[in-house]
Amino acid sequence: MVSLLQRYSTVCADLQLATSPDVLRVLRESGRSRSGIRLPGGCGRLRDDDVLALCVTLRQDVTVAGLDLRYNRVTDEGAQHLADLLQHNVAIEHLDLMCNDIEAEGAELLANSLHGNSTLRSLRMAGNKIASRGSMRFAAMLQVNSTLRALDMSDCDLDTQSLIGFTIVLSTNKSIQAVDLSRPLLFSHQEETMVHLARMLQVNQHLQELHLGQHGMTDSGVERLCEALRRNSVLRYLDLRCNCITRDGAKCLAEILRHNSTLEILDLSSNRIEDDGAGHLSKAIAQHNRSLRALSVTSNSIASRGLLLLTEAMQVNPSLSHIYIWGNKLEEPLCTAVSSLLQSGRLCQEATDVSLYEVDGQQCLAEVFHGLRRHYYWTSNFDVHGDSAANSALVLMGWDTMF
Repeated sequence: MVSLLQRYSTVCADLQLATSPDVLRVLRESGRSRSGIRLPGGCGRLRDDDVLALCVTLRQDVTVAGLDLRYNRVTDEGAQHLADLLQHNVAIEHLDLMCNDIEAEGAELLANSLHGNSTLRSLRMAGNKIASRGSMRFAAMLQVNSTLRALDMSDCDLDTQSLIGFTIVLSTNKSIQAVDLSRPLLFSHQEETMVHLARMLQVNQHLQELHLGQHGMTDSGVERLCEALRRNSVLRYLDLRCNCITRDGAKCLAEILRHNSTLEILDLSSNRIEDDGAGHLSKAIAQHNRSLRALSVTSNSIASRGLLLLTEAMQVNPSLSHIYIWGNKLEEPLCTAVSSLLQSGRLCQEATDVSLYEVDGQQCLAEVFHGLRRHYYWTSNFDVHGDSAANSALVLMGWDTMF
């Protein structure tokens, strides 16, 4: 890394740019992993000139496999420098640009650079407002690129047209294994996008992880997805958090769990399945399913009856190892059931988001900051093992170097 540090200083001098203290610190740290450069924005956020110097430094480098530039001030100009880097560098496999200031023009440049790139495996664009124009360029890129494995387009202001574009491309793409399309800007209540997503899931036999949080999805949309999942034998992780799913949608998902043998993680956080929905899921888990490993039903208006049914299902199903229940009505009977699961070793403390404590001889539950992706927004897409209890989905899926 000494040579890389010297190269950076030389590049800054040649370009007549000031060296960034943060970049110098990261390159100077002797204990830093050579697998990636982590420069998430803090007190001193990187700007486009800093990105230019860094990209020129890394252009011919073959040691750095990951570049983490989350929460900086990279604009379309910086995206142009990164696009040039991706066309020349043959080592970078993971690029994290979450929550910068890249818009449609910068997205076009990045997407075009990936047409000829055969190295990058994961790209995270979450939080960049690239809108329909930029996202359509990424969708077109997937028709050409055959090496990208994970793509995060959440919170990028995708609209109905761009979502449909992604579903059309993913119907034939054979390389993408994980995609995040959460929080699009949809103004129709007819859930047209669910029709296209369902058609994609029917024919795609390569996608293992799909995030559809904050889609405004109702039970009708869930039913369409479930019809498609009957014909899908590869999806392992389905994320439906923050939607409008009630007990009827949970019943459809329970029916899928009865017959599906590949789904390992189901995230229903922040919906409203209530006791009846939890009952449908617990019955399927207890009597039929042996593939589900993690279930999140946080903030679903579930009372003791539904939660107790889920704990009983865990007692008879050895496969379900992770369960997250905070944000529901955690009353005393549930505390006793959770205590039994923890003390017997059936449930590990790291695999749930509640912890026992006692007040005046009465057991209570407190929240523990564990979850499927609780640390997602401040964890690099190539550094998931730093807090595995808070990012259990990443570990369970085996995305050691994905998002």
